[in-house]
Amino acid sequence: MKALVYTNPLEVTYRDEPDALADYGESIVEVEAVGICGSDMHAYQGHDARRNPPLILGHEVAGKVISGKLKGERVILNPLITCTHCDYCLTGRSNLCDNRTMIGMTRPGAFAEQVSIPDHCLVTIPCDMQAHKAALTEPAATSLHGLALVARVSARPLCEAQALVIGGGSVGLLAALMLHDQGCEKIILAETNKQRGGTASATGVCEVVDPINSQIETDHFDIVVDAVGSGVTRKLASNTVKPGGVLLHIGLMDNAEGLDMRKMTLAEVIVLGTYTYTTADLRATVKKLYSGALGTLDWVEQRSLASGAQAFDDLLNHRCAAPKIVLHP
Repeated sequence: MKALVYTNPLEVTYRDEPDALADYGESIVEVEAVGICGSDMHAYQGHDARRNPPLILGHEVAGKVISGKLKGERVILNPLITCTHCDYCLTGRSNLCDNRTMIGMTRPGAFAEQVSIPDHCLVTIPCDMQAHKAALTEPAATSLHGLALVARVSARPLCEAQALVIGGGSVGLLAALMLHDQGCEKIILAETNKQRGGTASATGVCEVVDPINSQIETDHFDIVVDAVGSGVTRKLASNTVKPGGVLLHIGLMDNAEGLDMRKMTLAEVIVLGTYTYTTADLRATVKKLYSGALGTLDWVEQRSLASGAQAFDDLLNHRCAAPKIVLHP
């Protein structure tokens, strides 16, 4: 099969690879669409010790089962391969599984014509769902899962909240779209990339500001979503969340300082870390994407897998206005 392989830092190579093989209890999925994630970019730059070349990256997948339990069904994948029997798995928090592995990290991913995965990681989708939209399920479920945590602890319903989302990549933009879908009163999206900011603004669900050239009001927002996760964005999140508000930390760019724990304590700010999603979150997200609840999703840029090296380079050098590039084998 053809695959896009991470071969060295700043290098991905489109080449022939052995066909995917399935162990007992696994399926082989013919990949229809696969998104480039921020974690793929992190690995591409040589910044992820868990992803060692040569490796097929890619975990935001939509496709069709060609061998296995659900043969013939169209699916998206839960890329987190969990043990199914630890306390986390048994209590509905499988994303925290002690023994989890992941495609595109500990085993070949989906920047390929085929990928293998355990049967329990398959989530069916409507037969007529467009593949590039279905491939958004993984990042959209990340946003949905995090905002569900916010809703549990927020002093008031999300529909009454004023929210700041930091970062206009796919997770940030999808968080804004999710907040809008839940009737959030006002949404500001902070994005330094002018092209991406324009894309987010065109959705009509949020006001976009450049936090470098614009002053964002301090102590103002009921909900702040940091979808970047850098020292700089944690500082912005700390400054802008209001007393008694909720700061949701999704991004994993770095582990630098930035969070003002003195303010978090004195102002009784709730700080939530959130990691990925459960299978239930993925199923709920498929329904939202398919129904149109998150808009037309026409901001997704589609390219061929064969041109994947150029896509990675364009993302690295900020030449892309799209918050998400989806590749088609």
